[in-house]
Amino acid sequence: MADNPATQPVQGPTPSRTWTFLTNHGHVLVCLSRDPDARIRDVAARVGITERAAQGILTELEADGYVTKIKRGRRNRYRIHPELAFRHPEESNRSVGELLQIFDR
Repeated sequence: MADNPATQPVQGPTPSRTWTFLTNHGHVLVCLSRDPDARIRDVAARVGITERAAQGILTELEADGYVTKIKRGRRNRYRIHPELAFRHPEESNRSVGELLQIFDR
């Protein structure tokens, strides 16, 4: 008797795939929204990128106004500006804060 495909369980994602729905910029924002005092090395480790890549992303996010770096002695604290809209025209009617709310659980 052949198995009916309609009764088979839905399989999860294929482990060989390496892409994710969020870019590294998105992952960095989520990381900072959870831990605004995170060090660059911690952000890099959590996102799975190099410290240099994390620094570059933070520099871009800061230059475009999505993040403000606040010096606290020898450490930095990062303030996200959740009211800002996404950059892509398809999502420009949505704020970054709406995305971050999804992961604030």
